[in-house]
Amino acid sequence: MTDETRARFLAGIAAQLPVDRITEIHLFSAIRQGGMESGVAVVAVAPAFDDAPNAAERFTVYTARYRHTLKGPERGKWELAVVEEADAPLLTVDAVVRGVSRRSGDTGETSRLSGDEFRAAVSDPARS
Repeated sequence: MTDETRARFLAGIAAQLPVDRITEIHLFSAIRQGGMESGVAVVAVAPAFDDAPNAAERFTVYTARYRHTLKGPERGKWELAVVEEADAPLLTVDAVVRGVSRRSGDTGETSRLSGDEFRAAVSDPARS
């Protein structure tokens, strides 16, 4: 994933989720195939303070996906979807991310950004 694509992906996620409550984000390696590039991220979002007791131990988990057309008549087309998947403790989120990487045969390193790193990246795209 190029720096420009990464910045665009992170900005799209920031536009759809409460940036101040994002605890961590895991970015999987992008896949290029047939003139398209696609990427996936898993995002853990802390509960709002007024949520139920014990909510601080569980995080809402979202999957964010982008698809960018690189070649052909629709060159430049960008699609982004952010979907709520589950709620889980952070240890579970980390285990799932490692498992998905292993099962998919992803040889690239999955990037993990803390909430602060994510906020810095979206406030200053040159840092992503």
